[in-house]
Amino acid sequence: MANDENKLSDDDKTNIRTLLHEAIPITSSIISGTYGTYPNEGNIKNYSHGMFQSVYDYPYLSSSANHIFDITAGYTSDSSLSGSTVSYSQVSKKINIYNQLGQILMGYDATGSIQQFDEDGDLSGGTKMKENLFLTFSRLLVKDEIKKGSFSLSLGVQTGSLTSHIMNEKITISDKDGNSAFKVNSPTGEYGILYATGSFLTPSAVTDGYAKCGLIFYQAGIAVITGSIFNSLLTNGSNLVFNRSVDEGIDATITGSNIQTISDSFRRRIDNLQFNNTTELNSMVYFCRVGHQHFNYSGNPTYLSQSQIYVKNDKNDLPVSYITTVGLYDSDQQLVAVGKLSEPLRKDPTIEYTIRARLDF
Repeated sequence: MANDENKLSDDDKTNIRTLLHEAIPITSSIISGTYGTYPNEGNIKNYSHGMFQSVYDYPYLSSSANHIFDITAGYTSDSSLSGSTVSYSQVSKKINIYNQLGQILMGYDATGSIQQFDEDGDLSGGTKMKENLFLTFSRLLVKDEIKKGSFSLSLGVQTGSLTSHIMNEKITISDKDGNSAFKVNSPTGEYGILYATGSFLTPSAVTDGYAKCGLIFYQAGIAVITGSIFNSLLTNGSNLVFNRSVDEGIDATITGSNIQTISDSFRRRIDNLQFNNTTELNSMVYFCRVGHQHFNYSGNPTYLSQSQIYVKNDKNDLPVSYITTVGLYDSDQQLVAVGKLSEPLRKDPTIEYTIRARLDF
């Protein structure tokens, strides 16, 4: 039982934080074509509200299916694509989606207006991303956050409409500076700039081999990708068929098609998506000091025989005990944690120990 002599001081305790990472690979075979014929695969769930599409790792009606991510799209009310023409589809929903994610991820400016997604994270100016595709990842995959510098998305950007051909030309999107140049001016935490690289990018948009094309919000687990990645950022973007069902580009698809069609069109061009997640493990370490004069006797009834120390062969022998368990008590002397040693430790008045007990939470 604990007593005043065995109280832990502040010098006997310390906090540590451990980050555990797990690689999350998501291949095109899961995203499109494995569980049915595109675009009606059994692992793709569409909703009557029509505001996003969900991707599962297995047919979603199965009890073993796990939600991977959602796909949606939106644009600002002042975008050139947000006109009120009757041929435009789901205009208000697309604007609402942009505003909802904008207020969550970017917050508000001094006037109370929702801040638009900024290409370089400089909210005081710079190029705004007004038409975006959004990937919101499941918390099951992201855990506490996406590891900075680990995000990679490979996209097929071949200009034709056939699914078998679109992967002949590819670009890769990554947060290459995520470890050192992430931003902290988001209400949801930290985010990084996404850069595209590849030989099919428009030279004027490229600096040192990379073109800015989106944002990745690490704690929120959301990737924001500008729609121009399938248009002006590509050398042949004006000829790229984004929606193969009617052979139209991304601008026409964003304006004239519903979010389900936009999601299907984006999904079939995803070649590979991967990142490392992060689990933050917080620990309290207690250094339990066992002085030479303490714990040399056992409270176990087998330790005594007829009021004599049973383990002694001679009355002059040192008392001997074996430590098998460490108990941690609160200030009210209530046992709150128990730790078992891997093997008993022999204890007598000539021996002292420091036992390290760690609580993870």
